[in-house]
Amino acid sequence: MQNLNSSLNAEKSSTFDSTSGFIVGQRVHFAGDHRRIGTVKYVGPVEGYSGTWIGVDWDNADGKHDGSINGIRYFEAESEKSGSFVRPQNLSFGVSLLDGLELRYRGSSTKEEEEEMYVLSASNRRVSIELVGKEKLEDKLSRFEELTVASLSYLGVSYLGPTCQIRSVMPNLKELDLTGNLLSDWKDIGNICEELPTLRALNLTNNKMASVMTGLPLLKNIRILVLNNTGIQWAEVEILKLSLPMIEELHLMCNKISAITPKYTSAVQGFSSLKLLNMEDNCISDWVEIVKLFLLESFI
Repeated sequence: MQNLNSSLNAEKSSTFDSTSGFIVGQRVHFAGDHRRIGTVKYVGPVEGYSGTWIGVDWDNADGKHDGSINGIRYFEAESEKSGSFVRPQNLSFGVSLLDGLELRYRGSSTKEEEEEMYVLSASNRRVSIELVGKEKLEDKLSRFEELTVASLSYLGVSYLGPTCQIRSVMPNLKELDLTGNLLSDWKDIGNICEELPTLRALNLTNNKMASVMTGLPLLKNIRILVLNNTGIQWAEVEILKLSLPMIEELHLMCNKISAITPKYTSAVQGFSSLKLLNMEDNCISDWVEIVKLFLLESFI
């Protein structure tokens, strides 16, 4: 009975804690490690320990338990070892898109980043390379108005920031890579695309996107959208296509999609401009599902 009551108390405390600022469902990364990303599943006390704890389900399953500790269930983790409890000060809920831009293009290169700049010799050994004119290149990249391509991967970007500034700061941006950040709300994605009217290609790989799509505007300029390992299912694709009238490439790798489920018909329709649909590493095992794609106008 004591464990049952404790579980009920844990459930009551599991949504929001005003002192920590974290909420259930929020995407976070471990402080100082942008690549250790997870989802908040619990906020509140843990029996036997003082203060507020954040229950996190880590994407890389690098945790300690399944969301229960000492016989009390606080949350359901994806696997037996993907959950852990973390103090609020050891987590970050991210930075704005503009802050990420500053970090990547106006900050100095770290030793780790410089060590990753190498080529392989004929004997398969790493040979370090030195960028000729590195200072000139960094100076050009720091002038955001000249950027046509930006890579902000694994920087903890979780929201847009001041909308009045984005358009003027990056007026010529055509390609944006946001791989491995903390984005999850489709409304934020819509806002980013609206504020960057010249944007043609967007990469959201390794961002766990919400299954609910509301407030998504018409993204008429997007030609390439990469949604690899975002958790998207075909039901969301059916909604998404209404906002992508000019989409030419749609990448849906590693999403555990097992069925093609058109909303109103037996076969997928629309996508009149689509030239490439990448669905590698999913869970489709029956040709019946593939046949549902044969009516796509651009594939005929």
